[in-house]
Amino acid sequence: MPTLQKMYHSLQSDPFPESLKLSLGDQELVFQKRTWEIGGEQKGLRYGENPDQPAALYQLRQGDLELGEVGFRGPGQGLVSGMTSEQIIQSGKHPGKINLTDVDNGINILQYLTRKPAAVILKHNNPCGAAWSDQGIFTALDKAYSSDRIAAFGGSVVLNQPLSKEGAKFISDHYFEVVAAPEFEPGAVDLLKTRQNLRILKLPKLGELNSLAAVPHLDLKSLVDGGIIVQFSFRNTIRSEDDWIPAQAEKDGSTVLARTPTAQESEDLLFAWAVESGVTSNSVIFAKNGATVAIGTGEQDRVGCVDLTIYKASVKYADKLTYEETGLSLYQLKAQARQDEASAKILDDIHQRTRIAKNGLRDSVCVSDGFFPFRDGLDLIIEQEATAIAQPGGSVNDFECIEAVTEADPQVAMVFTGQRSFKH
Repeated sequence: MPTLQKMYHSLQSDPFPESLKLSLGDQELVFQKRTWEIGGEQKGLRYGENPDQPAALYQLRQGDLELGEVGFRGPGQGLVSGMTSEQIIQSGKHPGKINLTDVDNGINILQYLTRKPAAVILKHNNPCGAAWSDQGIFTALDKAYSSDRIAAFGGSVVLNQPLSKEGAKFISDHYFEVVAAPEFEPGAVDLLKTRQNLRILKLPKLGELNSLAAVPHLDLKSLVDGGIIVQFSFRNTIRSEDDWIPAQAEKDGSTVLARTPTAQESEDLLFAWAVESGVTSNSVIFAKNGATVAIGTGEQDRVGCVDLTIYKASVKYADKLTYEETGLSLYQLKAQARQDEASAKILDDIHQRTRIAKNGLRDSVCVSDGFFPFRDGLDLIIEQEATAIAQPGGSVNDFECIEAVTEADPQVAMVFTGQRSFKH
């Protein structure tokens, strides 16, 4: 067993060249391989997605790209790729590909959440929980963690405001792999360093993300046959309440129009739609009071995604009650309940309260990265007593989908985004 564990700590040899050049017609981009001084040695990525995959990180050093009269992000704008040795305050086992892509996707989400202090916790390149708050970065971090503390175990924390000492104590009391922030308040790093394997990254530009949101980067996807698909990166066009499109449709001479969201519903929908940009499709997100409640990821059918997300919400809500009241996880309580009658009664009570609370989804809002092809997914959301929905619109069944929310009692608000937010 020690031999198997060793592979996760070992550094893969790096056969990649020092520079990489990409030509697009008569435009050329030049990238430089990144290494950092760690433990007195120059080291690159520990390994790729798995320990037996060599990997390298490259930073754009030269070249300004313009396609279709649209300018792309250029040299000097690097965040993860621009990280210096000094900004790796503590390297832990030093970063691998997954650590950095998780931080990168956190940045992808936070670029649309610059109005307030915000926190995202990610694992396997999907957010476990996210939140923003007028009360400061610790409140955002606490809410993001509380939305799914099970998935957050071993995750990466990415913040858009300096980490306070209070927040550092919180992180050091739990198990995380990475924490990235624009700055750390006095005393915060000392607390974080009590976790020797924690990677502590100081990325000053995390506090300046608003300037990036409207500028695309070149998004490359390599195919197994060696081919490459090139696309503009996704850009969120829903940045304020004024950007929503009324959910309206016509059929057989009749028109249906959904209720407009309240100010609070609209703010929660904006928040959730920003988080949606970083979630693998098909996906839906439930959110309430500036925090995610449940995130459904990577499902093949939309109604199935809604159904599974509701199930996830029930587990997370029951676990939250269990932990707050017993100090145990839901799964630990289930194990005890198999042999202990008192534990079984506690478990039954928690399950009953979870059902009464509609799995913690009552009064939440829901966003979907793609349109609803049928009203069945919407009916499931309405059953949970969510109050507002945002989705791209454009289905041939928009009329029936709008009918679903207008027939609800009380009526559920719905707006269209006019854009899809798929991420594969």
